[in-house]
Amino acid sequence: MRLTPRLRHLGVETLPSLFNRSRGSEQIQYALAAVLTLSSKENLPVLGTQSHAQIVKRGLHGDTFSQNNLLVMYTKCELLAEALKLFSEMPKRNLVTWTSIISGLIQSGEYEMGLEFYVQMMTSGFRPNEFTLGSVLQACSKLESFELGTCLHGTSYKIGIEVDFCVASSLLHVYAKCGEVGAAEHVFESLSDPDAACWNAMIGAYVDNGYSHEAIGLVRKMHGQGLVFDRFTFISALKGISDTGVVKFGQQVHGLVIQSKMDLVPPVMNALMNMYFKAARKKSALDIFHKLKRRDIVTWNTVITGLAQIEDLEGVVNLFSEMLVTGQMPNQITFSILFRMCGTMGNLSVGNQFHCLAFLLGFTNYTVVANSLISMFSGCGEMEYASYIFESLQVRSMITWNEMFSGYNLNNCDRDAFKLFRILIETGVDPNEFTYSSILGICCKAEQTETARQIHVGVIKSGFDSNCFVGSSLINAYATFGNIGDLLKIFQNINSIDVASRSSMISALLSQGHNYEALIFLNSLTEASEKPDEFILGSVLNACSSLTAFGLCKCIHSFVIKMGYEDHIFVASSVIDTYAKCGDIASSRMAFDKLSCNPDPVVYNSMITACAQHGLFWEIIELFEMMKHDNLKPTYSTFVSVISACSHMGFVDEGRRIFDSITSIHGINPSKEIFGSFIDLLARNGFLEEAKHAIEEMPFEPWSAVWRSVLSGCKVHRNGELAKLAARYLLQLDPEDDAAYILVSNMLSEQGKWHDVEQLRNMSKDRGITKEAGRSWIGK
Repeated sequence: MRLTPRLRHLGVETLPSLFNRSRGSEQIQYALAAVLTLSSKENLPVLGTQSHAQIVKRGLHGDTFSQNNLLVMYTKCELLAEALKLFSEMPKRNLVTWTSIISGLIQSGEYEMGLEFYVQMMTSGFRPNEFTLGSVLQACSKLESFELGTCLHGTSYKIGIEVDFCVASSLLHVYAKCGEVGAAEHVFESLSDPDAACWNAMIGAYVDNGYSHEAIGLVRKMHGQGLVFDRFTFISALKGISDTGVVKFGQQVHGLVIQSKMDLVPPVMNALMNMYFKAARKKSALDIFHKLKRRDIVTWNTVITGLAQIEDLEGVVNLFSEMLVTGQMPNQITFSILFRMCGTMGNLSVGNQFHCLAFLLGFTNYTVVANSLISMFSGCGEMEYASYIFESLQVRSMITWNEMFSGYNLNNCDRDAFKLFRILIETGVDPNEFTYSSILGICCKAEQTETARQIHVGVIKSGFDSNCFVGSSLINAYATFGNIGDLLKIFQNINSIDVASRSSMISALLSQGHNYEALIFLNSLTEASEKPDEFILGSVLNACSSLTAFGLCKCIHSFVIKMGYEDHIFVASSVIDTYAKCGDIASSRMAFDKLSCNPDPVVYNSMITACAQHGLFWEIIELFEMMKHDNLKPTYSTFVSVISACSHMGFVDEGRRIFDSITSIHGINPSKEIFGSFIDLLARNGFLEEAKHAIEEMPFEPWSAVWRSVLSGCKVHRNGELAKLAARYLLQLDPEDDAAYILVSNMLSEQGKWHDVEQLRNMSKDRGITKEAGRSWIGK
């Protein structure tokens, strides 16, 4: 019986001739072992089964050595049924036998079965070695079983192999996967001279758990000790750098990549390109891509993802076309990236073209593609199409359900979301933490107090009330309709409180007006030696602005500088805004000037708004010009702030010039908010006919606010004819707006038209519209 050409190419002739050359029993055993090793390495089950036949033919079916080699071959070739059958029929089993079957099961993804066999091995009286424990710890890592991991850690101590590098690196992976970084550090520090695998495992543990700065420090230490980096070191290091944004260190690692000849390894170069994209170094990333001689589908997906993240639609389309021309076919991940980008950008036209291609190539049945399609249609406001994709799926993962809930939440389809949640429960599918978070967010937006409380009961029954993610969502929901007692109970039920939970609690207290309690909560957080994040600091600064607590604002600002957040855009903007609302525009400007080396449109917008609050018009124009000098494109918010400042200060010509520049110079179309500010500018300053013309010419359907601006202008500048038109449109658009009735009523009373005033008041009473009486909080 002759073998295939592939086997002859590997140097194997025929099995009979191979075995006939070995006359002794021991020689035959080693010859069979060599063939079985080749079968495992090259994934050749046919060769392995022929060897099995030779073992039986030559009476070696009772030989443990030969049986163990067979066992390894079957597991490596993913023939688990045959491996289990062989294992059950083996008359004698040794530690190698047990280790082989356990390792094979775990490598094949049968983690629970592998652990069951480990228990059977222990009860059979065998003591595990470093290879057995390494495999079992791998299963613990995949299952994220911290308790079993600590038990195995104890076993390694008991048998004296806790310092074995194979066991140590496996323990590091377990603790990292379970989020127990402290335990991982303890294992790593106990090693006298860890090998590269242990260093990589510890660096990976830091990166995977958000300790990127610590990961970079460990990379520096590893390099300082003269250890050679391998591909795993570089990949983990670059991932940590991506999370921190320390580009200079990334460039140094780039140099080491080239020096180590790792620039020929695609996974390393993919990580390097990803790092540059996240650091907003698009050109550097693309330069690497174009120089690569070897590009796999992961490489293409990395670059497409990088361009998609910065919403470079033209770049993505061109790159995708280039990929097809080179003969590289997209996979399900490629289409998932493309659909999610189209959804984020709201570009259904391009998304539909990609959808057609995915359908032709047969990718729409993949769960990951279907989920991204639902996300795309949701992002484009087409929930009917998203629902069609959802209904057409025969098998729905929990992620698929959650995509629908996110879509309904995004498009304010409250009833559809509640209906889908009811179907989910009736189907017998168990919601996860993301499901509960989405539906609670919908309850919050829809102000469905009773529904939220019922879902809260379900959360408690399912045991998710102690989950940080769900706990934060409950806090946000109860902040809308609950009381401070409810918030504290929910917070106290959370098992492992993280920064996000504390941030939600502080934000919830602030939203209910408990500003001082929120500040006390921040103080207790710092006393517990926990580091608040940028969102907590931003929320607390907003509380200071609400309280106009200038002294407290200065204290928080000092704390911000101490924690190293003064360059964070969100925090810096809050500092500028808080000082301005506390009346200290000079401190606002000081905080802004310290950020001049790292300009950002958001910070400029905050400073422009602060100047507008203090009537500093020319300072606003100066800031607007500075943005051009820093090569920053003004955002829609920038134009709204500048035109609003022109409106309040009466600089109509300057406002017109800026409005006209939006299209002529900056090449963008004014948004609804910009039109609203421009119409207010014209109406407030008496250019009523021009304001009316702007409403008629804008590419949006008029809304109540623009006609209210015109009506207010008519009242100030006594234009009765246009006021009638504005009032008619305003009451048509918003018949239940009490402010509209008051404006029209006041204008008619000033004209002495008391009969019309009486008719208007009767109309408002018939519709149940009443003005809430004003109250003063002074003296409370």
